[in-house]
Amino acid sequence: MEILSSHTCFGGQQLFCRHESAEIGLPMRYALFVPPEAKGLLVFLAGLTCSEETFTIKAGAQRVAAELGLALLMPDTSPRGANLPGEAESWDFGVGAGFYLDATQQPWARHWRMESYLTEELLPEVLAELGLPAERVGIFGHSMGGHGALTLALRHPQLFRSVSAFAPIAAPSQCAWGKKAFGGYLGADTNTWAEHDASELMKRQTRPPFPAGILIDQGMSDKFLLEMQLLPEVFEAACKSVDQPVTMRWHKGYDHGYYFIASFMEDHLRHHAAQLLR
Repeated sequence: MEILSSHTCFGGQQLFCRHESAEIGLPMRYALFVPPEAKGLLVFLAGLTCSEETFTIKAGAQRVAAELGLALLMPDTSPRGANLPGEAESWDFGVGAGFYLDATQQPWARHWRMESYLTEELLPEVLAELGLPAERVGIFGHSMGGHGALTLALRHPQLFRSVSAFAPIAAPSQCAWGKKAFGGYLGADTNTWAEHDASELMKRQTRPPFPAGILIDQGMSDKFLLEMQLLPEVFEAACKSVDQPVTMRWHKGYDHGYYFIASFMEDHLRHHAAQLLR
């Protein structure tokens, strides 16, 4: 990895990095917070229109992460610079943003391989760099990244021991954002969509995949909740159908942004620490 910048932060180091990705076929950026004593690793997946800098700068996670001994890995949300038609213009409404899956449809299939990039390339590389055990990794995210956190945790339970989300796109097969992205990346077969829909994946479980519990926070003044883009209640119902413990917290007055995330960040870090570091 190439370290673009390094900043001392709460006794640790906040790094901004770049590397050549074999899975993506393009250079990729990521941020990495290394606490004074790293005991576990948390992966945070950001949402539409964001980058590796968004959570790193806005969420205020480093102080508590340093206290708990949690390293924080913040990948970019999407490939950059593929120069595909409509790539930049389409991020706000779906296709173009990464959605944390491997596209199968052209022209996206060559570079839009975010699932394989994260699980098979970036995560092993960072664990090796930090010398951390693979069994102490959790994942969380926001909005599109909340979708990614839930689906990747369910698709790769051998990689992630804990999971949480802020305002996730929790049933993408049923909302406009998800239909746009899934149709563009995966084609018209809705059975394929279900493989990347957290609510559908949860309903298929034969036993609770995260018996220590999943934490989800949702602002009640979130305009995307009111526009039926998020559908967290669908995921909550899916959890109940398989006896998966889930703490679904509804917060009056909070919207979709990072003031909301920063308000409850410490709770999420401690939720993961309790499962990863015991």
